[in-house]
Amino acid sequence: MDQYLQGTITHIIQPNDSLYWIAQRYDTTIEAIIAANPGVDLGTLYIGQRINVWPGYKSHGINYPVDCITQAKFNLSNHLRLLWEQHITWTRLTIISMVFDLPDVDLVTQRLLRNPKDFEAALVPFYGSQTVARFSALLRNHLVIAANLVNAAKAGDNNAAAEAERIWYNNARDIAAFLASINPYWSQQEWEKMLFDHLALVKNEAVFMLTNEFQKGIDLYDEMERQAMMMADVMTEGIVRQFPGRFR
Repeated sequence: MDQYLQGTITHIIQPNDSLYWIAQRYDTTIEAIIAANPGVDLGTLYIGQRINVWPGYKSHGINYPVDCITQAKFNLSNHLRLLWEQHITWTRLTIISMVFDLPDVDLVTQRLLRNPKDFEAALVPFYGSQTVARFSALLRNHLVIAANLVNAAKAGDNNAAAEAERIWYNNARDIAAFLASINPYWSQQEWEKMLFDHLALVKNEAVFMLTNEFQKGIDLYDEMERQAMMMADVMTEGIVRQFPGRFR
């Protein structure tokens, strides 16, 4: 679905999902889910379908208008969306520079590796420097492993590429587990699914560059943006629900 309502998050339908289960998970109501998805037939849900959800509708008793969002939440949402957008943008630029041996590869890589520190600065006010440093390190490893994978694939070293990919997915599991450990509103299963989807998209992006399938790479980037914005919104909603007093 393409329509996005302010104050909602995006939920991707998984096997065995139902409107009742989704409502229970996000502390909302079936009626609120229907209202958040105008023009969408929710009678039959299908795996991979994206729907809008107003989390916390039931417990807060709020009748959300379309433009209901506090300035503090708006600022956080915009900041996290920017960081995730920069994450995929500089990842793409680094892949391009690596694949085609561009002279800016070191500079582009340095800019990419600034992204984990930028996330760290954004999250420190909520979780403290020691906790967030762990997330920053995990995210940096995610980027370094991705570079190793691209280099191995470019060199035609299938064994090294397979090993890098294995380590990459284990790193994603570690990130998901860590996020779930610091915020009760962040699901380890959901983050693992989102991060796995992200890895698959990045891998495909690199493959398209290596095989000169440039149009496919361009088309893929649109999906990468949508997926990155979903991760940003899930991160925002979890923080807002964990620290509601800071977003009134």
